[in-house]
Formats: sequence, structure tokens, C-alpha cells
Amino acid sequence: MKEYMPQVLEGGLGVAGKKFAIIVSQFNQVVTTKLLDGAVQCFRKNGADVEKNVEVFYCPGAFELPQVAAYITLKKKYDAVICLGAVIRGETPHFEYICQECARGIGQVSYKRGIPVLFGVLTTNTFEQAMERAGGSVGNKGFDVALGAITMANLFTQVVSQ
Repeated sequence: MKEYMPQVLEGGLGVAGKKFAIIVSQFNQVVTTKLLDGAVQCFRKNGADVEKNVEVFYCPGAFELPQVAAYITLKKKYDAVICLGAVIRGETPHFEYICQECARGIGQVSYKRGIPVLFGVLTTNTFEQAMERAGGSVGNKGFDVALGAITMANLFTQVVSQ
């Protein structure tokens, strides 16, 4: 009896022919600039011509990230979209509302458009925690999300080509 071996699709890190969008929240800009730097570094490290194949869009805050993602994914110009932001807990429940709606909105855009839209929004209790995740001792989540965007773009390409 012949043993069955399943076909495995797992993306990869090739960036040739791929275009990426990065949407960056301007709120908590000292943090989001570091996340953007990490994402761009990841694309460069993996061979992307960032001047030609990566476009950056700025929006006011994390709440607006899904709106911009929904708008720019309409034309299906990008192989993956990254949403970067930082929401830091304050003294009011505002934190919970923004985090919940941001996450829900980004997920909905990704499901509806059939394009990977990745969640790179830090949701931390303190500014110090955010900085640790934006290039500090915990690493740079912007870099991590860009790596995920490359992998997802390649995975989607593999699925479509079958």
C-alpha cells in the first residue's frame, strides 16, 4: 500500500514581484515610527525594493486603520497590507473601545477582500511596554508583522496558482 503524503503550502520569504502597503497610525508616533522602521528593515533584508514595491499611508489613529485598509484594498494593487499602531491604556475605557474596533475592523477587511491584512497594533498598558515591543528588548513587532506579510502573500500566491 502506497503511503499518502499531503501537499504542504507554507508561503516563503520571496518578495520578487510583490507589492506591499503599510498603514501607520500617527497617534503615539514615537512608537509607530519605530514599528515602521522595523517593517521596512524586514522588507529590505528579504530583498524588496522598498522604493518601488512598498507604499506607506498615514492615518490619524488606530481606529482609522481599518478604514484606510478597506479603501486601499479595493483595487487589489497590493499582495499584503500591514496595519501599524500603538494603543496605550489610559485612565478611561477608551482603550478597550479602540482596541476592539481596530482588531475587528482589520480582520473584517482581510476576510472580505481576500488580501492578507496584518494586525501590527500594539495594545499595551504603558508607554514603556510599547517601546520594548517597537525595537526594545522584546524585539520589533513591525519587523515581525512584515515577515508575516511576506509569508502570507506567498501563501496566497501558491493557493491561487493551484
